[in-house]
Amino acid sequence: MFSQAAFNATLNGASAVLLAAGYGFIRRRLVLAHKLCMGSAFAVSLAFLISYLIYHARVGIVHFQGQGAIRTFYFVLLISHTVLAALVPPMAILTIQRAWKGQFERHRDIARWTLPIWLYVSVSGVLVYLLLYHLHAPHRA
Repeated sequence: MFSQAAFNATLNGASAVLLAAGYGFIRRRLVLAHKLCMGSAFAVSLAFLISYLIYHARVGIVHFQGQGAIRTFYFVLLISHTVLAALVPPMAILTIQRAWKGQFERHRDIARWTLPIWLYVSVSGVLVYLLLYHLHAPHRA
């Protein structure tokens, strides 16, 4: 059975793929393909956020069961993921808004920061899922 947590991780992974493809397209000056990928990445990330909030409203907190060094790694990853995830929505909106307005130099200036942060959040979200749900059986509170 495909869980909602797995669905959320899939959305995060899809966002990462779309972001990387969009970056590749703009490097090759394929502007329309870039726009489609980045718009799709934003839509997928929005779907993730909605699904994630619904999931945790229903399930609550899921506790990590690992011990030792993997526990430390997990929490460093989770904290960095969470802090940077809070930055992504306003940064992504501002980046898209600048492109929409045709402010391409300003768009590039912020996109240089938005893209790597957004990619990190997407990939680290998948890693958090794998560690939490597949390394050890979770305990729900």
